[in-house]
Amino acid sequence: MPDAPPVISVADVQHLAGLARIALAPDEIEHLAGELTQIVDSVRKVQEVATPDVPATSHPLPLVNVLRADEPSAVLTQEQVLSGAPAARDGRFQVPAILGEEQ
Repeated sequence: MPDAPPVISVADVQHLAGLARIALAPDEIEHLAGELTQIVDSVRKVQEVATPDVPATSHPLPLVNVLRADEPSAVLTQEQVLSGAPAARDGRFQVPAILGEEQ
């Protein structure tokens, strides 16, 4: 990789802002040009270190499932579930229509 740091110019930021349809003030454009240059430089440094002998990781620590095992157990009957509903009809919860349907 070349040693010259990548530079995101003000014109680049203006072009990207135009593509994203974001209105930016001139001082915001200059500030973002500097920040984006730092971000690109940081990514370049990480790419220099990331070699084929370094395994890719998504998390620095091993993840362990802390949930209990999924085991079948007793469930509520349909009548028990519907007994607490404000309204039921044909074995289902009855709710008001919301999509312009006639009631």
